[in-house]
Formats: sequence, structure tokens, C-alpha cells
Amino acid sequence: MKSRRVLFTLLPALALGATLAVGDEGMWMPQQIPDLAATLKTMGFQGDPKAFADLTGHPMGAVVSLGGCTASFVSPEGLIVTNHHCVQGSLQYNSTPERNLLSDGFLAKTRAEELWNGPGSRVSVTVSVREVTEQVLGKMPAKLTDRERYALIDRRVKEQTAACEKEGLRCRVASFFQGLRYYEIAQMEIQDVRLVYAPAAGIGNFGGETDNWQWPRHVGDFSFYRAYVGKDGKPAAFSKDNVPYAPKHHLRVSPQGAGPGELVFVAGYPGFTARHQTFAQVKDLTEWGLPRSVRRAQEQIAILTELSKEGKDLEIKAATRIRGLNNGLTKNKGVLEGLVKGGMLGQKEASEKELLAWIAADPMRQKDYGDVMPALAAIQAEVEKTRERDATFSALYAASPLLGSASNLYRLSRERAKKDLDREGEFQERNWARMKEGQQRMQRTLDARIDRALLRYVMLEAAGLPAAQRIAALDQKLGLTPGTPKEEAQAKIEKFLDGLLKESKLIEEAYRLSLFEATPEALANAKDPVLELAIALAPLDEEIRERSKTRQGALARLSPRAMKATLAQKGGLVAPDANSTLRVTFGQVKGVSPKDGMAYLPQTTVSGVAQKHTGKGEFNAPRRQLDAIKALASGKTTPFADAKLGSVPVDFLSTVDTTGGNSGSPTLNSKGELVGLLFDGTYDTVASDYLFDPVNTRSIHVDSRYMLWVMSEVDGAGHLLHEMGIR
Repeated sequence: MKSRRVLFTLLPALALGATLAVGDEGMWMPQQIPDLAATLKTMGFQGDPKAFADLTGHPMGAVVSLGGCTASFVSPEGLIVTNHHCVQGSLQYNSTPERNLLSDGFLAKTRAEELWNGPGSRVSVTVSVREVTEQVLGKMPAKLTDRERYALIDRRVKEQTAACEKEGLRCRVASFFQGLRYYEIAQMEIQDVRLVYAPAAGIGNFGGETDNWQWPRHVGDFSFYRAYVGKDGKPAAFSKDNVPYAPKHHLRVSPQGAGPGELVFVAGYPGFTARHQTFAQVKDLTEWGLPRSVRRAQEQIAILTELSKEGKDLEIKAATRIRGLNNGLTKNKGVLEGLVKGGMLGQKEASEKELLAWIAADPMRQKDYGDVMPALAAIQAEVEKTRERDATFSALYAASPLLGSASNLYRLSRERAKKDLDREGEFQERNWARMKEGQQRMQRTLDARIDRALLRYVMLEAAGLPAAQRIAALDQKLGLTPGTPKEEAQAKIEKFLDGLLKESKLIEEAYRLSLFEATPEALANAKDPVLELAIALAPLDEEIRERSKTRQGALARLSPRAMKATLAQKGGLVAPDANSTLRVTFGQVKGVSPKDGMAYLPQTTVSGVAQKHTGKGEFNAPRRQLDAIKALASGKTTPFADAKLGSVPVDFLSTVDTTGGNSGSPTLNSKGELVGLLFDGTYDTVASDYLFDPVNTRSIHVDSRYMLWVMSEVDGAGHLLHEMGIR
């Protein structure tokens, strides 16, 4: 593979001469870390901050993305560690009613026993990041409509991406600081990923939803993959002839872990924060978006849980969806409480008023920024006019993988006729193989009973939409009008779903794959009812997309100016919102006082596992683990005990700033050694995605010592410890 020079362009307006950030807030771009040297020094860091800006060196060269989760290499033979909850898809893919890995876990004693994760699994190694703002935004014509602005930026991003990928890499051009800066991220993609070890659910998901987002925690949220490549050392599709990948860098797993007061770093791929959104956007989320999400998650969990009782096969197919809904439900409830009861929405409003007053106080600032916030508020008001319809319309595709597949097949058939650069980004040729892999992987969880139950749920929502926000094509298919009584609407929906799913052949993987090169006319003539529904819904789909593109063009014109105003007002080094790109955050191992009269210690131990164990449901630890804990209490020694705690530590709290996507991120000490894995935040402060709480925000990590203890003294994975250099 042709080598690429790692190039970082500093942000002069954002860094040089700036006042250093205060507290632990910041999911920093790696190239920003050297500018935080003074802060790190005051926290006791003795290393070179520039090491974090070198993505090909140690430790950053060992950190990888799994697409939604983070992981890291921990051996010279491609062994990868991540969270237990990040390997659920692999466990589900390889499970059967007779061999349920989701509950029992898995351990490969030899390389030959390691299980392929299935089509679409990827390990992405970031090899370079470089600024391409000028290439994307430079020489922008003055008199562009918002729709034209969107199209020009979109075209330039595609051209930049294509040029980057000529070197055999997978590339992305991402927006930072609300569209003020653009960076090209190049990654090497390893396609053959295999499951090596995952502890049983009684360890890896101990406490389940009861403990989710809570403290104290006693969960061993860790598992292992291995990356394989062709014999030439290059990424290759799954093959028994492939060999373990030899990373240039891997992390040493520390048998000493981390203790109170220690400085720790987390390197990973945080997915989303919205700290730079406007008050109007956060207000809409608080008053409408989050309450709706909480209600719908609760109702869908109930539907899927009841359906799961029909058999082990359905239970396995629905398991990861239920877990995902539960995880989002708990977090969204926490965010909502933080914004309302915690007063963060009021703080957001006050912060925006301060910005508006700062702009109004100076004629030049008024000239530069005076029109921005009112214009952004007007865009948000326009979004809210059709939010009920648009959200329900989108939910149709989310409810039914079959309908989503049909829609994608129809859109692909129309996009194929265009030149590649003129196609919608998701339907460019670079994504065709991924689309097919998605169809293949989907087959393991596809079930017409699940589709039917969730489509019924969303269609009943659509039946209740107000007259001004109807989905006309769906009304026509179902024979509904505004005000149709609920019982009548339900009967019509049931009758429609009978024909829709019983007569469709899209449930068959081979049939879906056979349609990938079909023309729009061929799909229309296929006489498949799910395809017919997707085609009927396509005009509204296109209308919503077009309106979104115009809105994105307007935001590309306004949001960077709002960001400039914010940066100028704050006058400091600021981290951009998370966007699934590689970031570094740091803080200390530290407890917290969440409420008056209450204090949380920063560490838990294995004794808490025994105390919580009930032998049922979420608190059912394996007998072999309970025996090992009992042996410790009886005086058995282990190299993984903490002398100060007098036991093996399980999880710990720190002040690092993290969010979803950071799951599985390596927690590093000042030497760059892995002392734990980040896996969660605390319920009280999840609203920090929208406004950071510098006092109470905590992240939760599994301690490396617990990982090693479980592997060596509970699950018999000593061969993996040996591979990682643990004697």
C-alpha cells in the first residue's frame, strides 16, 4: 500500500494565543493535544503530547474503529479488545437456538475455532487526517441559492473522497466546527474480523438494564476479536487462507490498572454531541423529540419482548434490537431529565442570550453576525411544521428492514443510470459491495413476524397524523382518511399487512440480491407488494430529501458564521462536536457526589458481584466466577488484586468527556498502557451531549485487572494473556 504522510493543519483562529480550556471538557482532535500541553503538565503528565498527534505512532496507531464502537490492538498478532456490548452482532450472527452465544459467551481455544463475524464486519485503522477546507469551501460563487450551495459542497466532497481512495484506502471528508472546517480522514479497512472471546452474559452484561448508565457498576464489559488479512499482508475478504494481521503498534495491557487521582486518556471515535446547536434546536428536542423517543422505545420494547416469547429463534433475532432500544431509552430519559429537571435547557438559553448580547454590543459584530441567529431560528421553525409526518415516514423504514431494502433497491435502480459523481453519496459505486453485505447479514435477524408487528405500530401512528401532515401514498394504500376511527384503521392495516408480507418474496436473500442491477421498470413490474409500497412512497421520500438539501445549504451558509461568533466570544481552544472521527479526551480517576449527602467511590470490586448476584435474570453470575470470588475472600492470592482495595477491582469512574461511539475505547495511563475500557456514562449527566456539566460528568470504565482476572481465573483464557505478554 502506498504510504501517506500524516499531515495536521492547526486551526490558527482556534488555537494560537488562545486561553486553555478549563476542566475536563473536550473530545479533542488529536492534533489539538499539543496545544493542551500546559493543562496536561498541571495534571502530572510527563510524556510528549505530540505523541497523540501522530496517528501512525504509539499509542494512536493501535486505536481502531468498528463502526459504532472503538477498539484497539493488544497483541502483535491482530488481537483486538473492545466492549462486550460491541460484539453482540457477532454473537447473534453465530448463535442458534441450540447454541446461544448471546447468553453463554464464547472462547476459541485455537485460531481455527475463531468465528467469522459475518459480511460487513470491518476494522478501520485511521492512517491520516488532513485539512481540506480550501478544497471544499474555496472560491465559492457569491450568488448561490441554498440548494446550489449544497450541491457544490456535495460535489467537491465526493471529488475529494474519490481522489483519496485512489490510494486503496477508505476515505471520508468530514465537517468540523459546524461546517467551518473540513478534514479528510483516510482509513485502512480490514474486512476479515473474527470473534475470539466473549464472557458469558452473566459477566459481560451483569446488571443488564437495571444497572445500565448507573453507578456503582460490576460488569465485565469486554471481549476480543482478531483481524485477518491476505498472505500478502493486505486487507482481503474472509478466507480460511487468511493470516492474522500484524499491526505496527499494539497496546500493552497493564496488570496494575488505574487508581484514584491518576491521569487517564481515552482515544476513540465518539459518535455525536450537539453542544454547538442553537437553543431552538435543543428546545425542540426537549419538548418534542425526546418525549416521543422515550414513549416509542417503551412501546416497541413491549411489542418485541412479547413476540420473543414465541420461540428461541425469535428471541435471538430480536435480542440486539431490544437491547439497543433499552439502551437508547435509558439514555434519552437521562438526557431529558438533565435538560428539564437539571436545568440544562435554561443554561443553554442563558448562554445563547449572552452570545446575542455580545453581538449586539458592537456595531462590527452586529454587521458580521447579527442576522445569523434569527435565520437559524427560522430554519428550525420550518422543520417543526412537518416534524410529525417526517418522523413517522422515516420510522416506516426503520420498523421494517424489508421495506427499507425495497426502498434502497428502487433508489439504487434510479441512481445507476447516472455518472458516479452525480449519484447520491450512499449509492455511489464505492458502497455497492457494502449494500450487498448488509442484505446478507440482515438475513440472520430477518423475520416477517417482527416486520409485521413494528409496521403495524408505525402505520397506526400514521393513521393518527393531523390532516395537514398526512402520508398521502400510505393513506391510499390503506384506504385511510383523516379522522378514520382507530378500530377501523387497525382493521384495514391488518388486512393490508396480511397481503404485504405473505405475498412478498423479499424475505428471501437470493431474491433481494438478484434485484441489485434491476431497472426501475423491472422493479415496478416485479409485482412484489413490498416493492410496490416502496415505489408508492418514493415521491414523498424524494420531496423530503430535496427540502433537506436546501436546508443543509442554508445551514452551510449560516452555521459557520454562528461558530465564528461563538469562538470569538469565548476566545479559547474549543473542541468540535463529536462526529465519529478519532478524538482524545483526558481526566482523572475520581468519584462524585451526585446528590446532597451522597458520595460515590471511584472503584468497585468483585465482592460487589457476589453481593448483587441473585441467580436470576440480569444478576446471574456464572458459578465458576462466584467460586473464584469466594476463593479470594478465603485468602487466595492473585496478581490482579489492588493492594489498597484488598480485592480485584471491577469498574472505575473518571472525569473524561465521552459519548456513544466511545464504547470500547482504550483507557490509557501516562505511559500509553491500557488500564481499562470505556463503556458508559452516568445517568445523571448524559445531557452533557448538549451542554457539558464540568462538575458532575463521569465516564465508566472496566478495569484491566478485572479483565485479566476473569480471563485467567474464571474462563480459562490464559493463552490470550500469554499472547498479550501477561505472565
